[in-house]
Amino acid sequence: MISANDLSPAELAALLHFHADAGVEWLLEEEAIDRFAEFEAMKAARRPAAAQAQQQHPAAGERPLPSQAPPRPNAATRPAPAERAASGPQPAIPDGEAVQQARFVAETARSLVELKTAIEAFSSCNLKHSARSTIFASGDAESGIMVIGSAPSAEDDREGMPFSGKSGQLFDKMLTAIGLNRSAILLTQVIPWRPPGNRAPSAAEMDICRPFIERQIALAEPKAILLLGNFSARFFFGENDTIHGLRGRWKEIAVADCVIPAIASLHPQDLLTAPVNKRLAWNDLLAFQAKLKSLSLLRN
Repeated sequence: MISANDLSPAELAALLHFHADAGVEWLLEEEAIDRFAEFEAMKAARRPAAAQAQQQHPAAGERPLPSQAPPRPNAATRPAPAERAASGPQPAIPDGEAVQQARFVAETARSLVELKTAIEAFSSCNLKHSARSTIFASGDAESGIMVIGSAPSAEDDREGMPFSGKSGQLFDKMLTAIGLNRSAILLTQVIPWRPPGNRAPSAAEMDICRPFIERQIALAEPKAILLLGNFSARFFFGENDTIHGLRGRWKEIAVADCVIPAIASLHPQDLLTAPVNKRLAWNDLLAFQAKLKSLSLLRN
């Protein structure tokens, strides 16, 4: 095993990125764990269960006596159909059907509160089953200001809120620099569930989640939107350029009966990875601030 002390800073950074892409979230536990003792305890716990199983299920060729035969389940002891369904794996739902379900759920929600409850109960997207949290819009829905990120990070998934951890700390500083804070805007993300290993959502997953984010926009009716990150910019602008080609230019997003001006910028995580791009993000923030002032959404 190669010690971390033998790696150059570039090699160590590449290794950490590899672990993050593979879905590793913690490299160390809070306290040291004796894995050998843990393994021995697991083996000791299995012995009684193995002995009991041997008594209940004799080896092949040994027919149990009538008194040893296990009782047949009756109607009183047999699990109910709902219990059997809950205990087994969830059936796969075709993508087209899942999209239709998502549209129906989104369209029937008459408020952000109803939509949040509906998304939390929605189970037809495979991302829901691998995530800890459902990330929904937070902040002031009446502000007229909306910021949309891409998809939850590992920190977001653990904390249950968008833009957590170091990325969230930088995001808060970015807002403060133009006279805002997260409680005074509506903050959300395109995808409500973290993709495993922070991978990019598939086309089917995007189609399933699209009705949810579009309904959030329709219900909130923002006057201006800031998109953060390459994924969210491509998602709404329908272009395949990188964030460097999409950022800094005002475009319009059409959702339901609303047409909303939107500008894209780099995600805070991009700025942590490449701090040299902070000057580009600052220019985008100034453009967003100027638009908010022109719409009387931000005081001079």
